[in-house]
Amino acid sequence: MNAHHEHEFEAAPGLPEPLPKGERLLWQGSPNWVQLALHAFHVRKLALYFVAMLAVQWLYLLGDPQAALLRPLLTSVVMASLALGLLCLTAWFSARTTLYSLTDRRVIMRVGIVLTLTFNLPLRQIAGASIKPYADGQGDIAIALKGEDRIAWLNLWPHARPWQLKRPEPSLRCLPDAAAVAARLQTAWQLANPTEQVVVGAEAAGVDMPLPVRVRAVRDPSMPHHTAAV
Repeated sequence: MNAHHEHEFEAAPGLPEPLPKGERLLWQGSPNWVQLALHAFHVRKLALYFVAMLAVQWLYLLGDPQAALLRPLLTSVVMASLALGLLCLTAWFSARTTLYSLTDRRVIMRVGIVLTLTFNLPLRQIAGASIKPYADGQGDIAIALKGEDRIAWLNLWPHARPWQLKRPEPSLRCLPDAAAVAARLQTAWQLANPTEQVVVGAEAAGVDMPLPVRVRAVRDPSMPHHTAAV
């Protein structure tokens, strides 16, 4: 498992070097920037917060007959809109510069706006995968790594499973048709790990982190140990 800073010299989109002979590209895709803004950058929650703060400011100014009402409220609206706009722009850039790839041997994540990193996640080093669906068939696919393998959470964000800080999980965020991508990943994993057991979890009632795709595996002693913190 490794990371490259090679976006400028890609052999093909999302691939820092040509695929080895015999390795096949199965799928490529990028996040939906609107969903990324909502779920990774929390634009909707911040918008509600700003609306609440504007309401508090309006009530405060309303109670002071000497206070000017329009100008401070307008200033607050402009500043809140600027902050939300910058977050949306960042989400757009993040989605535009991200490309996820799935081959029959690994998952490849090219991420980063200014500093581009490419993470290679061999299928034989993947212990599990889970999907969190959003509206219109979109969703996140989080990938759990075997053993002590790690990628630093700050290097992954926003392409990391939320709040999974102790054992960061790389995530394919806000994918259109996430269920179909998860099915491709599960099939590729099974072919790469023919002796491992596959466990499919069921969606729990009232829980918004269902696990329709979950694979568990035992470390293959023939695989070298790597630490993926970068």
